[in-house]
Amino acid sequence: MEMIQTILAFVFALGVLIFVHEYGHFWVARRCGVKVLRFSIGFGRPLFSRFDKHGTEFTVSAIPLGGYVKMLDEREADVPTELLAQTFNRKPVLQRIAIVSAGPIVNLVFAVFLYWVMFLFGVMSVIPVIGEVDDDSIAYRAGLFSGQEIVSVDGRDTQSWEEVNLSLIRRVGGSGDIIMGLKSPGSTLVEERALLIEEWLVGEELSRPLAMLGIEPAIPVLPPVMGEIIAGGPAHEAGLLEGDKILASGEEVVESWSQWVSIIRNSPGESLHLQIERNHARLALTVIPEVINGKSGVQTGRIGARVFVPKDFGAEHQRVIRYGPLAAVPAAFEKMWDRSILTLESIGKMLQGLISVDNLSGPITIAKIAGQMVGYGPEAFFSFMAYLSVSLGILNLLPIPVLDGGHLLYYLAELLKGSPVSEKVQAMGARIGGALLLAFMTLAIYNDIARL
Repeated sequence: MEMIQTILAFVFALGVLIFVHEYGHFWVARRCGVKVLRFSIGFGRPLFSRFDKHGTEFTVSAIPLGGYVKMLDEREADVPTELLAQTFNRKPVLQRIAIVSAGPIVNLVFAVFLYWVMFLFGVMSVIPVIGEVDDDSIAYRAGLFSGQEIVSVDGRDTQSWEEVNLSLIRRVGGSGDIIMGLKSPGSTLVEERALLIEEWLVGEELSRPLAMLGIEPAIPVLPPVMGEIIAGGPAHEAGLLEGDKILASGEEVVESWSQWVSIIRNSPGESLHLQIERNHARLALTVIPEVINGKSGVQTGRIGARVFVPKDFGAEHQRVIRYGPLAAVPAAFEKMWDRSILTLESIGKMLQGLISVDNLSGPITIAKIAGQMVGYGPEAFFSFMAYLSVSLGILNLLPIPVLDGGHLLYYLAELLKGSPVSEKVQAMGARIGGALLLAFMTLAIYNDIARL
């Protein structure tokens, strides 16, 4: 069931974003008088096909990893004389620029729309209150302590842990001071503290920037109660059921879900003799966590179960960020802009070697995250789609031949020099761009597999 949910979420999210992107090209091409031959979602063998009154074929194809809009073009086939005026290659360069840039731009506009809808209905966020500060850490030396709320990072307001993390990621590879605005418990006064960093997180994965500063978020303690049990996993084989409360593992009393997770992770392949509570009765069970081999060679345990989260759990740690219809517009645009700048900065730092290429993700990771976000609810899924739409838009604008940005580079050169870039140069660029794209995709898929 989980696999089906993941696949459906991935296909839906990517299908919508591809449709939005290609529709941008299609809509502007039609307005510029270009004849569109085919509008395809996916590659390979068509699963569905129909023609409209303009002779455009609309298809859904078997491989849902992209799409394309095929326009009438003399460079690809002979064109009847009466249709020459509708060819893409004969349109003025400014119109060609508009057609090519429309796809990525519509992706960014679509992200703004999704953020606008989310702000209109209200975004549930976890308040960024510090739970623990590790001794002799960067945060400890800067004077941070438990209970403080992080209200800003480097002058940017932070209403949630998501915003704190994104602001910290922007400092990866840097040196100097991270300036945090902090409010102490029961106070409205904002104090600033400087966290000194030096070549921070250079070459490392970016999964836990907070932990690298020595900060643990304040989170409510979840009881060790089993939620969903994955069919065929160790928990299922051991006879554990949803609703079972873990009382003890061996001689160790279990008081929280995080403690229970630590026991599992630290016991790969070992027999854990459990005392559980089920329907007010005490039972004994034995579970053996399966062995998971990490990338660094460290083995951890997993039993295939999720935590049970009571309704309204942790409400005191949350706030709703909501705007009216008009106020939500600039807020949505700002969020899209921030994500765009973060994407560009991350690409730049990766090229400089400041961010590890291990952070690259491919379709497998995207599919996993899509499935997880569906499980968290519509808000989380829309947020994921908006961020993915931003990434798709920005990546397609990069000046790499075979991407939209590569074509824009040629057209801008044509605009400046007064004549088109030679077909020989474009063909060479396509080969180089294709090789680069293939290399990055191969690396991303390798990272996906390694994470599995």
